[in-house]
Amino acid sequence: MSELINLDQGVLTALSFLVKSNLPKLNLNKFDFPLVVGSGNAYNTAQILFSKQKAVIADESTFKETIEKYKSLINKKIIKEAIIISASGEKDSVWEIELAKKNKLKTVLLTCSPNSTAAKLADQVFVYPKIAEPYTYNVSTYLGMILSVSEEKPEKIIGFINKVKLFKGFKNFKSYSFVVPDEFIFITPMLDIKKSELFGPLLSLRAFGFGHARHAKFVIRDKNELVITLGKEKNKYFGEEKSRWQIDLPKDSGFALILCLTYYLIGKIQESKPAYFKKHIKNYCRDYGPKAYGKKGEFELIVK
Repeated sequence: MSELINLDQGVLTALSFLVKSNLPKLNLNKFDFPLVVGSGNAYNTAQILFSKQKAVIADESTFKETIEKYKSLINKKIIKEAIIISASGEKDSVWEIELAKKNKLKTVLLTCSPNSTAAKLADQVFVYPKIAEPYTYNVSTYLGMILSVSEEKPEKIIGFINKVKLFKGFKNFKSYSFVVPDEFIFITPMLDIKKSELFGPLLSLRAFGFGHARHAKFVIRDKNELVITLGKEKNKYFGEEKSRWQIDLPKDSGFALILCLTYYLIGKIQESKPAYFKKHIKNYCRDYGPKAYGKKGEFELIVK
């Protein structure tokens, strides 16, 4: 891939790739009470992977504090492992593994980069396949990790997405909101990240679980906001009545389907609006993106 595609194309490309890929078997039941850490969407992926079991989850800003907070449980071997999630196996994951080892935790790395610095340091490494994608997209990376736990079938997700027909006048709305079933609440921060990456301050894109949506998120209604609701629970109150789109889900829907569907629709929003991301991402990768990390050189526009 050498061109900047929209996110919807990225989703379908990643799913088609993962249909043919062998994902590592990740049995989370082996970990009784792990300490899990990730940055950005790796943190949200951690929330998804461990949504049904006991775990302490931290990010790059809270990991040191979390280690100290749970020091007694670490010393008593109640917490025995640190699971580090990092697609690149670089940046924060390196010092996180070093700190975990210093505290005598077994380190388990989930990554897409077997030759990375973190992979060379970790006690155990699960390597996930990925494809080249535009900088920030990270669809195949974390989707593969989610699929290895949820065991959803990529081909079924593709079939469902291909049957989705866009709401009438979809491209004409000025703002968009997603309302998802509460059991998929950990998807919503990932959508908020995509809003920042693809649209910044130029378009409103919001995402809530049903419970959060009831909590005064739709005090202000506007016919120009399309409220996209997923699942069986009908939207009777959020947004203007004529600007509500209800999408029913298959019975066996999991986090992977919800992530792919919402990312796909965000890609369709991206397609229908000016090319905000494509206009700015090159300069970001060449200039102020790496400089913010104190790095010389450039970020790869297409991450391989």
